[in-house]
Amino acid sequence: MSLFPSLPDTPHLADVYKKFPECVKPVLAYHDLLLRGDSPLTIAERELIAVFVSGLNACSFCFGSHKIYAQAFGIDETVIDAMVKDVDSSGVDDKLKPLLKYVAKLKDLPSKLTPADAKSVYDAGWSERALFDAIQVAALFNYMNRIIEGTGVTFSYAENPPSQDEMAERRTRLYSDWAKQIGLD
Repeated sequence: MSLFPSLPDTPHLADVYKKFPECVKPVLAYHDLLLRGDSPLTIAERELIAVFVSGLNACSFCFGSHKIYAQAFGIDETVIDAMVKDVDSSGVDDKLKPLLKYVAKLKDLPSKLTPADAKSVYDAGWSERALFDAIQVAALFNYMNRIIEGTGVTFSYAENPPSQDEMAERRTRLYSDWAKQIGLD
């Protein structure tokens, strides 16, 4: 039995959104703006932060989904898997490491963030806007991970890998497009 008796035993996010559609459009519009809009962070870097936070939160649905997005935008799968275990030895670009450490600390110990944490991000060459965008991505995925886990959403991307056409399609698809695909206009 699922956490929500009205949902399938193994619900997908589409099932949850169809059952509770009221906030879907604004949430997905925020996804579009934050993950696809203008930013000093590339789309790949923002997706990498999304998958990193989801991996730290052990949210397999978001980790799998955004791993595919990160790969579609050119991030190596081995880097993605390794960075959740240890950012320093993962092979991720050195410039990204302070940002990833910042969002990891934000996830676990937000009240312990210090000016030194931000300084390490700035010293790596990032702007305040880049740090703020990284914070927003981390916050969004902490939120989404709790929606996913709290509603019992399951889906194994490892068991259902996307085709090459689906990978290419992810480079152009907006999150709000997905809502249309599942019948939420």
